[in-house]
Amino acid sequence: MQRPDLQSLSDDVRAYIEYLEAKIQQLEAPRAARSAAIRSEMVEREAPVNEEPIAQEAPSAFQLITISQQGAVKRTERHLFSRQHRGGMGVFDLDVQPPDQPAALACLTAAQHFLVFTNHGRVFRFPSSKLELRPVRSRGEMIFDRIPFEAGETVAVVLPERAQGYVAMVSASGRVRSLRHHLFGEHMKAGVSVLNFQDYGPLASACWTNGDGDIFLAASNGMGIRFSEKLIPPQGEWGIRLAEGAKVVGIAPVYDDSRLFLLSADGRGTVRVMPSFAANKSLGGSGKQAIKNTQVVGIAALERYQDLFVLSRLGKLIRFPADEVPETEGVVQGVLCMNLRGDEVTALLNC
Repeated sequence: MQRPDLQSLSDDVRAYIEYLEAKIQQLEAPRAARSAAIRSEMVEREAPVNEEPIAQEAPSAFQLITISQQGAVKRTERHLFSRQHRGGMGVFDLDVQPPDQPAALACLTAAQHFLVFTNHGRVFRFPSSKLELRPVRSRGEMIFDRIPFEAGETVAVVLPERAQGYVAMVSASGRVRSLRHHLFGEHMKAGVSVLNFQDYGPLASACWTNGDGDIFLAASNGMGIRFSEKLIPPQGEWGIRLAEGAKVVGIAPVYDDSRLFLLSADGRGTVRVMPSFAANKSLGGSGKQAIKNTQVVGIAALERYQDLFVLSRLGKLIRFPADEVPETEGVVQGVLCMNLRGDEVTALLNC
């Protein structure tokens, strides 16, 4: 609507109308600023992909473990996976046949053992040196051929063994627990139960921590919660209250200066900076939205100059620099990290 001619009005009425107009402009300024911030966040997920050549990794001692739900595992030298820019299609890696599918990734050296956690909350320890080194696209070897799975049991998480710290675990229903490293050492009984499957449902995720920071839990509906690891009692506790239909999909150690990568099944990811995500003073809250996506599949706490490895259901794997994903303090849908074309993401790793 056009502003009418006010000249026919008395001076005091015209002055009053102009006063009200000035007040309205003052009130609309913050709203306009908020709208601009929202538009900026929407632009973030469409940020252009860098097309400059990427420096490739020289041969090193690090290797990548890829494992399927049924326990087909492959060990490949990490430098054989070429760095790409985010948004690419990746390369075929672990070759398994449906109904089996790739489930987890880990980065370690030949001198390390690795820990395999199942969805039933059991843990197994294996020496990586016993696995044959294989090329990028190849079949794995079955490591559970002499260890029977329970009905419905599958691989959930694989971690490199460490000689210090804690393993933090979470069930899909939100039960969280933290155990010291020595419980997972050479004297651990194969298949020991570390999270009660009957009472709390399937184990969803696990990670190594130093024990002196915070824990971040992410749910499939994009909600997240952060709290001090020291709040977790020895027997475990409920870490997050979930909305109907949601499940926990990831756990990661964070600090005030941490950067947290969140990834969805459709290949979109974002990096949330922790100063914008305050810690709760207790466990069991409903959390708040961390990413604008209802298909979240995993999270990873990032360090500078790390690479991200993203694995798909059809066995494709992409490696790209983590710094190509823009950081944000707000809730966004994220940028395209992997071009899936009918596929979907099943696992991620930072190393």
